[in-house]
Order: sequence, then structure tokens, then C-alpha cells
Amino acid sequence: MNDDSNWLINADGVESIQAVVCDLNGILRGKRVPVGQAEKVLKGGIRMPLSIVGVDVWGEDIVGSSHVFASGDTDGICAATGRGALPVSWTLKPSAVVPLWLFKESGEPFLADPRQALANIVRQYHELGLRPVVASEMEFYLIDAEPDHAEPPISPYTGKRLDSDAILSIDELDDFGQFFSDVYAECERQNVPADSAVAENGIGQFEINLIHSDDPLKAADDALFFKRIIKGIARKHGFAATFMAKPYGMRSGSGMHMHFSVIDEDGNNVFDDGTAEGSAIMKHAVAGLTRGMAESTLLFAPHYNSYRRLRPDTHAPTSISWGYENRTAAIRIPGGNHKARRIEHRVAGADANPYLVMAGILGAALVGIRNKWEPPAPVSGRAYLSQLPRIPSEWGSAVTAFENGSIVSEIFDADLRSMLIACKRQEIAGFAEQVTDFEFSAYLEIV
Repeated sequence: MNDDSNWLINADGVESIQAVVCDLNGILRGKRVPVGQAEKVLKGGIRMPLSIVGVDVWGEDIVGSSHVFASGDTDGICAATGRGALPVSWTLKPSAVVPLWLFKESGEPFLADPRQALANIVRQYHELGLRPVVASEMEFYLIDAEPDHAEPPISPYTGKRLDSDAILSIDELDDFGQFFSDVYAECERQNVPADSAVAENGIGQFEINLIHSDDPLKAADDALFFKRIIKGIARKHGFAATFMAKPYGMRSGSGMHMHFSVIDEDGNNVFDDGTAEGSAIMKHAVAGLTRGMAESTLLFAPHYNSYRRLRPDTHAPTSISWGYENRTAAIRIPGGNHKARRIEHRVAGADANPYLVMAGILGAALVGIRNKWEPPAPVSGRAYLSQLPRIPSEWGSAVTAFENGSIVSEIFDADLRSMLIACKRQEIAGFAEQVTDFEFSAYLEIV
């Protein structure tokens, strides 16, 4: 047996393993397995239907999908990702989760698995002698666990419900100090490199940065499991956490900003040319990102709620634009030491799938680099201008743009594209059938 299986079997109180894959919505799906079967899980002995990555957000099969009944709903091989077994402390009894990814029976990667999609892009960088260096900034809200709607939590320190925005408030961080201590402890146990924490614009909204890594697969793993840690530790403390893009209609949304640079085989940052402008390669990458932004928006804003965040003057971008030190643009080139020259992509909401976000960003940048495209002029000042091209602001139009996109067809396998499109159209239909309380009350007696 390997070290992981020995650790699992000998760990005090651990009875079960959660063997999981990540679906297209960024939701972990899998099986609970007795700890005695640890070696089987870690050596690829678990099988799951390939269609599991393409179910809708409610876990329902996609009606009419060729990956379900038409194909016999074939199984794939679930191999360990190399992350090993991650200890989980917030369950009633100690447990562990083993991340897996999907391969076909032939041993080929199943490229509709979002982690495999990212790996495919990373391989293409490596073939050019390049390595992306990525980091993410993760925003989330702590909310009261009791109501059916978003409501600010009660401060464990004051006993009072939070009632005001508190951007960069040290006092608010102190109020939830034990929560953050437990988060950092769990991140260390799961090898998630959590960095600084800040209070953000919204009531009970916080941000924690994850330290940059030259392994995008690990960075995406880190983002995925960080979200799970935040939600699990919040439950342990008696409140809830949400990564919804816009849990409050009138307050700040939650983003997942991604920073990246690219290094060559000698460790040189190819975005750095010794100036504040950045290299030609960086500008080619920016051009790929701007050209591919409209058709990639579905990756960054995958849900009904996502589009509430992409509104003017909300610290979320609405135009397809880039600029130097400009947080109103979709793509920001941060200042500072030229040796750390990088791109910050600001479109994705915290509700997005980290694997698809990173694959979409790195993939579009790579297309721009290969084709030596030139970007439009950088924007100065307020980027919420009507004459700039727009990021799709409606879910259905984003699905259509993704379906028709030529750049995303270079980045993603046809199976992933067809599964994601079918998944999102089924979800759109589900929301269209619902009549909200607000809608009912507005029209009940006046029409």
C-alpha cells in the first residue's frame, strides 16, 4: 500500500472516504467508500459514468444527452489526481476526500472532465517551453444559516447582527477571528496555500488570496478545495458561507479574480520587457483574452445569478477592455516591479468552476500568443462606457456565444462544449418555469 492508504486506515476515527470528481458546474460528485478500500480508490479501482460531469446544477441527467442513454451511459476510470487523501475535520466523524479525474476505458483522458480540459491547455504551454504561473483571489459572504434568504451573520464577538459595509475593517476580521484561524489550519492540513484575508465591500463579505503557483492544476485544485473548506468551517461555527456571485441584489458581488504570468524554461517572466508596458508576448495574450471574452463569458458567469454581478459601477466589469492599473476594465495590468509583470483577469464570479476559468483564460491567451494578435488600445479612466464592446449580460446570449465561438472551439474538446451547452440550456429552462414571490406580488391584482 502507498503512504496515503496507510494514513487513511491508521487515522484515528476515520471511517469513510469521499471519492470525488468535479463536474462542469464545479460541484464534487462521487461515492462514500469504507476506509478499508483506500488502496482501491487511490489506485484507480473506482468507476463512475462519464456523464456524471455533465449533470445540471440540481444533479439531474440532461434530457436527450447522447452521453447518457444513447451511449449506454458508459463508465470511465477514476484515477487519483496525485493530490492524495485530504483530511476533513468538519464532518461529524473525521473523514477524508480523495480527488479523482476521469479517463476513458482506453486510458485516454476524458476531455469533458474540467480538470482534464485544464491539463490539456497546460500541456500545450509546456510543448512551447512555457509554464503559466497563476494565483486566484476568492471572495465570499458569511451569512446566517437559518433563513431561506441571504441575511448577514451575527458577530461571534459582539452578539449583534452585522449591519454595515466594512471594507478593509480589521475589527470585522477580529470578530470572526476563530473562524479564520480554523480556515487557515484546515488549509494547511489540505496543502491549500491561503495568504492574506481582508474584509470586502459587502456586509459579511471577505476575500482570501491564494499564493501563486507554477502548477495551474494544483492552483485550480486549491481554489476548488478552498471553497469547500470555507463552507465546511462556516457550518462548524454555526453560520453558512456562499460563493454566489450576487447573494444580495443591492450589495457587492463576489468575484474570483485570476492573476497569471508565463515563465520560460530558464524561469524568466516572458511578460516582462523591463518597462511598465509589458512585453509583446503579454500583449498577444491580452489580445487573445479580449477576442475570446464574449464567447468565454459562460465559463466566468455560468449561472442564473452570475449575471446580477456584471453590472456597471459595481467593481465588476461590463466591457471587453483592458488597461494599466484600471479596476474598471475586464483585464488589468497591475503596476509594481516590472519583474512581476502579470495579467489580472477580473470577469469570473466566485461561483464559477476554477478549472474551466483557468482553462478558458490560459487557453485564450495561448491562442493570442500563437497568432501574435495585437490588442485594442488600453482603456484609461472609467471603462463602463457605452462605445466599448460589451460582455454578454444575459445567460442565454452567453450560451449562444459559447456555442458559436471559434476560439473556445480551439480550447475545449467537442464533448465538453456539447455537454456544457446542454447543461446550461436545461438549467435556463428550469429557471424559466419558476414564478418568484416578487413577480407574483407585483402582478397579482394589477393585470
